[in-house]
Amino acid sequence: MPSSVHSQDQDQSMVDAEAQQQNGSAGEEYFETAEGRITILPGATETAASFQFDEEGHTLGNALRYVIMKNPNVEFCGYTIPHPSEAKMNLRIQTYENTTAIEALEKGLDDLMDLCDVVTEKFTAARDEFNAAQEDRMSS
Repeated sequence: MPSSVHSQDQDQSMVDAEAQQQNGSAGEEYFETAEGRITILPGATETAASFQFDEEGHTLGNALRYVIMKNPNVEFCGYTIPHPSEAKMNLRIQTYENTTAIEALEKGLDDLMDLCDVVTEKFTAARDEFNAAQEDRMSS
């Protein structure tokens, strides 16, 4: 995850006029990702924060919740879809004192990407093996 993730204590300058227009309210912090936008919802502390993912749903929410809960520094992680007609997913992370919620989110996203890479590699290898076996069978 890029180092552009900011907590309320780290960089209040992220909440500028443009952010207020995009978020619809002052006081919400955000950071840009390659695919979309993640907002840190108001009321966040170092060890407990809620994040809103735009254009995401149960697929990312459940996978990310699972991976983040594997982190021994995380006390709680859960997600919700606030309303089915809105393409938003909220994720709540509470950590123990030795890490922050943002660090837990970054680690969770990195771990999920690594997991997806392993699945892709194994799928590709199995597909190639299957295709080679089919070609051998057809040529025999």
